[in-house]
Amino acid sequence: MRRKPETPSPTADRSAPELYLSRELAALEFNFRVLAQARDEQIPVLERLRYLSIVVNNLDEFFEVRVAMLKHHHYYGSAAPGPDGISSGELLTRIRKRALELVAEEYITWQDELGPALAREDIHFLTRDRWSDRQRRWLQGYFENEVMPVLSPLGLDPAHPFPRILNKTLNLAVVLKGRDAFGREGHMALLRAPRSLPRIIRMPDEVCDTGDNYVFLAELLQAFVDLVFPGFKVAGSYQFRVTRNSELVVEEAEVDNLARALSEELLGRGYARPVRLEIGSDCPKAIVSMLTANFELEDTDVYRCNGPVNIIRAGIIYDQLDRPELKFPRFTPQLPHAFDDVKCKFDVLRQRDVLMHHPYESFAVVVDLLRQAAQDPNVLAIKQTLYRAGVDTPLVDLLVEAARNGKDVTVVIELRARFDEEANIRLATRLQEAGVQVVYGVVGYKTHAKALLIVRREGDTLRRYVHLSTGNYHQANSRAYTDIGLMTSNPDIGEDLHKIFQQLSGLGPMIELKRLLHSPFTLYKSVMEKIERETRHAQEGKPARIVAKLNALNEAHVIEALYRASQAGVEIDLIVRGACTLRPGLRGVSERIRVRSIVGRFLEHSRVYWFANDGAPEIYCASADWMERNLMRRIEIAFPILDPELAARVYNETLANYLSDNTQAWLLGSDGHYQRAQPGDAIPHNAQQILLEKICPTTKV
Repeated sequence: MRRKPETPSPTADRSAPELYLSRELAALEFNFRVLAQARDEQIPVLERLRYLSIVVNNLDEFFEVRVAMLKHHHYYGSAAPGPDGISSGELLTRIRKRALELVAEEYITWQDELGPALAREDIHFLTRDRWSDRQRRWLQGYFENEVMPVLSPLGLDPAHPFPRILNKTLNLAVVLKGRDAFGREGHMALLRAPRSLPRIIRMPDEVCDTGDNYVFLAELLQAFVDLVFPGFKVAGSYQFRVTRNSELVVEEAEVDNLARALSEELLGRGYARPVRLEIGSDCPKAIVSMLTANFELEDTDVYRCNGPVNIIRAGIIYDQLDRPELKFPRFTPQLPHAFDDVKCKFDVLRQRDVLMHHPYESFAVVVDLLRQAAQDPNVLAIKQTLYRAGVDTPLVDLLVEAARNGKDVTVVIELRARFDEEANIRLATRLQEAGVQVVYGVVGYKTHAKALLIVRREGDTLRRYVHLSTGNYHQANSRAYTDIGLMTSNPDIGEDLHKIFQQLSGLGPMIELKRLLHSPFTLYKSVMEKIERETRHAQEGKPARIVAKLNALNEAHVIEALYRASQAGVEIDLIVRGACTLRPGLRGVSERIRVRSIVGRFLEHSRVYWFANDGAPEIYCASADWMERNLMRRIEIAFPILDPELAARVYNETLANYLSDNTQAWLLGSDGHYQRAQPGDAIPHNAQQILLEKICPTTKV
């Protein structure tokens, strides 16, 4: 039974803990909304499988980072309560309770809903009890020829101590009875699945009656584990998987070379302190106790799995199967009409700004702009930030080409982009070898801004061309994430961005900008001032409104300012995809604040801030959420949409459109729980589908 939230009075302290939700619990709650997609029978079944994999991956990262750091600070007594006032011990207890519920729902979804739904489409994940004799013979041959030669079983005794287990790898704990060739009594052994082995095996059609048939590697190992230990009787085998702390800790101010220091840290990441043990639901308590003792974990760190411990691997088949009828309909991203029948993009950008709404509009236009810049003899310099670029991005090839063509190319690479550190180090090395000036950003501040600056000689003058975006320069993500990009030759924006790059590469002094908002300097202050301005307008009896679309909201001072604005009469609509720690709808505090989360086909990633400003509205797109880290500890850029036509388009497509969504929207209650919006008697409105139909009219949806 949910606890009824306390109702603050109109004079309540807006910093009181009861006005704030837990950041960690709010982040965990997002995964229940994604899991609802996996359980939605109206969604194609392979997409539902993909959603389940996303949830499992999100939960892995949640433990690797958030839980790991919380446990670390709790252990050393350095965990100060957040704005919600919850102690670290109590928070860990609440996290476990909610995580257990999520894990249980994951396996119900897999066993009772997705498995049967896949089977109805002739896609089968076969457990040992369902193998035919012919299938078992083929699988045994596969095991003996392909798997056995790379296995290295380890019996546990004083000469064979408990080994190091790599983060998130598949393992079996095996109970043995009998004696080996040396007369040693068999008790316990571990079998680690090498990373070279595929985690999902597709059986050939000739041994199956129909359809696509798959077997988890774990199932195969358990079925034939007795062949690995000849002479012993296998009394039991149990899957397990350990999750470790994956947060890299580098004292940046104390190292001479950040890339080298990070490389050294990466070597040990896979063997950092354990934080979670996943194990088969049938595993006896004695074995669980042995594993927790060796990993130095508590019983509260154990999560039992009613199925494969690496269920995330099932999602592999999404790319393997050519079954378009079981996936979302394909669509073709469009090119902005401003570039229709135009060869030189610079000619267009001299005359007007161009807006791109990804994924509905193609990221290829950004690649083409950089390609033209790399090959244009009039282009003198190119400067770009890279946070996550992907392994197959053409942008890097073009930056290399530009440098070899004699352009002055500077790239700010964020080496500390979580889980992309190794790829970014390789990327930096490649660019440096091609003559690109590579900068690693600013010590203590991640460079999260998305910016491209091109300097071109035109007659007797130099003109700056700019691309700014709310999302990553990552071509694959541009097909799955919603983002807003702007191309412009506006002199003020070009000069502002030039100053920011100078500051990043030259460690320059404080700068004054004309148009851009710049974190950690002016962005936070400007957001607060604009909220306060709406508050004053409401107090003066003027219409006042704020609409913001964000990935997350947790900065306590911003939330407090929004509470003040609500109390003054400002109408506030927040579209927050993920974690939101503001509590809407509290009488006397946040009655005029409404919060919704949109979870659909595409990951909502664009950040847009809109302020009514007494009839002269301002709209900004940004790389930054209203989070403490984005506003205080990162290099971020918010850019205004100055063209009235484009500003109206951003408002209509990213704000008004999403506020009308009644099929994919989840509404946040003051107790921190979400309820799915229902169309009722209204016409169903799916914001993402509306945009597909509008921008990609040839797409079947």
